[in-house]
Amino acid sequence: MPLYQYKAISQQGETLQGEMEAASEQDVIRRLQQAGHMPVQAEPVSGGLSLGRLFQSRNRPRARDLLRFTQQLSNLINAGMPLDRSLQVLEELADRDVMRRLIHDIREEVREGSALADALQARHGVFNRLYINMVRAGELSGALDKTLARLAEYQERAHALRQSVTSALIYPTLLLLMAAGSVVLLLVFVVPQFAPLFEEMGGELPAITRLVLAVAGWVQAWWWLMLPALLALVLWGRAQMADREARRKWDAVFLRVPLLGDLLARLEMARLARTLATLLENGVAMLTALSIGRKVLSNQVMADDVAAAAEAVKKGGMLAASLSRNGHFPRLALQMIQVGEETGKLEAMLDKVAQTYDEEVQLAVDRMLAVLVPVLIIGLAVLIGVIVMAIILAIISVNDIVV
Repeated sequence: MPLYQYKAISQQGETLQGEMEAASEQDVIRRLQQAGHMPVQAEPVSGGLSLGRLFQSRNRPRARDLLRFTQQLSNLINAGMPLDRSLQVLEELADRDVMRRLIHDIREEVREGSALADALQARHGVFNRLYINMVRAGELSGALDKTLARLAEYQERAHALRQSVTSALIYPTLLLLMAAGSVVLLLVFVVPQFAPLFEEMGGELPAITRLVLAVAGWVQAWWWLMLPALLALVLWGRAQMADREARRKWDAVFLRVPLLGDLLARLEMARLARTLATLLENGVAMLTALSIGRKVLSNQVMADDVAAAAEAVKKGGMLAASLSRNGHFPRLALQMIQVGEETGKLEAMLDKVAQTYDEEVQLAVDRMLAVLVPVLIIGLAVLIGVIVMAIILAIISVNDIVV
């Protein structure tokens, strides 16, 4: 059976942590409850180091740390434990020093009389506006545990979608790097070996051979410029993304790219719908929810559309109609939102939109990769084939001259 690590609170209020073999996480929780303990966390023991852990900054909480903090705090408050005591328990159970310090600072402010939302807001850049506003709404409504549970679910879905897209792009990226490396190696170390031979034999070389030799000579002479040029390109790209107007122009271009634009629109729609559904379910006003949702989007054009929609809603307009004006959001999603507005079930329909487009994004990514990987392989084969063919044609040409 798989091994799980757990954290719990005993009947005496002591913090317990250890490992247990069980069939599932639910089995671990059930056995802890049967022993009279209050489960706080149960998750599989990791089987080694991951690249994320290896390169993750130790000075900043990870997304997974914040998700775990939210889940555990929700469980403790739901079990009837006061907020101050819950934070103390989480401080003692924290695995990383950065989380221990973070929870300690939050607890100190709460003990001094600050609201939890204010204490979170004081941790600049750690908790986003969505998180803070949901916690504030939960405190005002007296349902902080339920709000935190919904927030944890939101974080988990967003994290799962982000991880699935990132993981799906790893293989094509590695394939592209290997292809580029293979071509560079051929041009730098293999092709130049034939150049002296062709020069000694004389004669007119085929056009394709002359082209390959010229490219190989340029790469061999200026290879040291490639890394600085790549670095300059990255810095230029970051500067473009940091400038609001430049980024808006690029985002508009991305939305017009076939396949990619549709994928980006679906991804942003899923983010916006999930954010609005989560906020509205917790009593946040529509205009505030739209203001927060706009900042969740990464595409500046679609974020501006949400800002314009907020102004229209403020004047009495409907959300679906306001979002449809520029045609960037998927039509099916807007129709579903319109139905939600007409039936008075907007929150449920937004949640359905988020789930639908999460699935569509994953399906679209899988389909794109199914096409992209063979295209990269064929492209690599063609490039290498052209280089080899250039050498073969030159050898045949030289042999004809000799004969």
